[in-house]
Amino acid sequence: QVELVESGGDSVQSGGSLRLSCAAPGLAYRTYCMGWFRQLPGQVREGIATIDTDGNTDYADSVKGRFTISLDNTRKTLYLQMDSLKPEDTAMYYCAIEQFGDASTLRLLKCPANYRFVNRGRGTQVTVSS
Repeated sequence: QVELVESGGDSVQSGGSLRLSCAAPGLAYRTYCMGWFRQLPGQVREGIATIDTDGNTDYADSVKGRFTISLDNTRKTLYLQMDSLKPEDTAMYYCAIEQFGDASTLRLLKCPANYRFVNRGRGTQVTVSS
């Protein structure tokens, strides 16, 4: 398991922006996928964005065009730039990672936005008020 530490959550007005960060200092995988999902208490998680080591990204329809996922391999940090925030974006946001055996396996299995990650961080709260 890789330790993941999220930060950047805050309370903002509708239409505002936030950038979430996820540090993975112990990351030593060569082939992997990282992503963000969000969850409200008592509700099913919603996968919102993923990025893999081939540079492929995928987004949930609910955030497409507003959120941008990026990965800094040197700093071992994942980011989520969130623009045009809406009250319905309010949730706890979690960073997650999945290791793949090799590039061929990654291309075969892929990593869509709704990937069911197991290894995740503790989350960072985002609250958007109208």
